[in-house]
Amino acid sequence: MKYLIVSDIHGVLSTLEQVLDFYQKNRCDMLCILGDVLNYGPRHEVPEGINAKGVAQRLNGMADQIVAVRGNCDSEVDQMMLDFPVLSDYLQLVDNGKRLFLTHGHIYNEQHFPKGHHDFFFYGHTHLWKLEQTEQTVVCNTGSITLPKGGNEPTFAVYEDGSVTVYRLDGTPLKHLSQSF
Repeated sequence: MKYLIVSDIHGVLSTLEQVLDFYQKNRCDMLCILGDVLNYGPRHEVPEGINAKGVAQRLNGMADQIVAVRGNCDSEVDQMMLDFPVLSDYLQLVDNGKRLFLTHGHIYNEQHFPKGHHDFFFYGHTHLWKLEQTEQTVVCNTGSITLPKGGNEPTFAVYEDGSVTVYRLDGTPLKHLSQSF
């Protein structure tokens, strides 16, 4: 399976459309959303192009291809607008024997890893992309497609067959890593 993994959409339809265009053109099988789907949060300036209703409509049209977790800006009101579950703190996928742990990052993160073995640990929340291999797991922060921080560009990731690639919003790869253990 090919998973496109994205975090921190924050209700901006224009950046989501670019990600979904990549999703379709690259024949991804599932969209994994790591939280902060509709709401931009009280700590951010209102992002240009915010359209939470448009984001909900666009994602609801492909709800059967989506798994998602709750971000710190997601709420029960957001869930009422979405046709797929978004209120779990994490989810685990197993793909060809590889264990993927997906979370937003405000509960489980590199300072507070979940118990158990995971081959891949995906999170967002910080809006700073990262891709590196530790002794135990491959760690990927997908960054944010809407509100990147630290001078970074908007980013997302793709997982396929034990490899992860972080991409710029325009589809240019930034870093690729294959699990080596």
